[in-house]
Amino acid sequence: MRVSIIVPAYNNSRDLSECLSALRESARDDTEIIVVDDASTDETAFTAAATGALVLRLAKNSGPAAARNYGAHHARGEILLFIDADVVLAAGAFQRIEKVFREQPNLAAVFGSYDARPKALGVVSQYRNLLHHFVHQNGDPDATTFWAGCGAIRRSLFEAVGGFDEKQFPRPSIEDIELGYRLRKAGHRILLDKSIQGKHLKRWNLFSLIRTDLLRRAIPWSRLILENGKVPADLNLKWGQKTSVALVATAGVLLSLSVFWPKLLVLSAAALLGVFLANRKLYKFFIRQNGLFFAVACISLHLLYFLYSGLSYLYVWLNFHSRRIVTIQTSSGPQRRSPHTRIER
Repeated sequence: MRVSIIVPAYNNSRDLSECLSALRESARDDTEIIVVDDASTDETAFTAAATGALVLRLAKNSGPAAARNYGAHHARGEILLFIDADVVLAAGAFQRIEKVFREQPNLAAVFGSYDARPKALGVVSQYRNLLHHFVHQNGDPDATTFWAGCGAIRRSLFEAVGGFDEKQFPRPSIEDIELGYRLRKAGHRILLDKSIQGKHLKRWNLFSLIRTDLLRRAIPWSRLILENGKVPADLNLKWGQKTSVALVATAGVLLSLSVFWPKLLVLSAAALLGVFLANRKLYKFFIRQNGLFFAVACISLHLLYFLYSGLSYLYVWLNFHSRRIVTIQTSSGPQRRSPHTRIER
């Protein structure tokens, strides 16, 4: 069973060097490693070639979905392992992926998570990467979606469902989540293996965090949920997360109204207490990782996350249903009467 590793890369030669070095140490000597240079303007292609990887280059910047599809088209392996250029695969993870597919012949895909030791320092970077680790480590192994940061899929099934939707997602977004939805809809099984991990090298700031969460995740994911007509209850969409969004929204409304009715401050505080209780395992995890002051900062970022996630869903929901109403009214509008139709009195 041959595995082909596909790494999409765009203007990230520094992280790519670490990524490929780890892959060379983890994989067997004869493992095919393909780097798809998404029309970079830096030394990405040179860095990849220096490691001995097969380098493919796109003529124009087309996004990771197109880059992964292009790499898959040229790959020779039965298993396609997708690794992001800013992820350093942990020792033993490659062998674990091989073992999972060998022992479970009916498995369509498997993915892992970031580890609990992100490289980038700073509260925002640590918060974002540790949150991803916690969410995946506490997810249902019988996954409802897919993650291409560190995930593998059988080539035959990847081709059968049409690969990543590069037309709908020309920029980094939820192209892997959408692929997972199609795999599950086709009746295939996806495994979240928590022992498969990789170190995330990406550095975040508050602006990039909010922009990515809003434009690349919350809004397109809300559309995907509404179009499919089903809300999964796993990973970021567990009931505790949905409840937290509602409680943060309630706390915000009550806090605003407390200007006129001060007693509502108590109810607002109670709603926030509910958020703390629903996420206490995560907040304890933050304390264990970097201490109390770090956890307090993370809680503030997490409350902000719930707020803009809820507003994003509300915006998409209103837009989605308003378009449906317009479509229904247009399709069921008054029919033009034939000039030969006789009107009975």
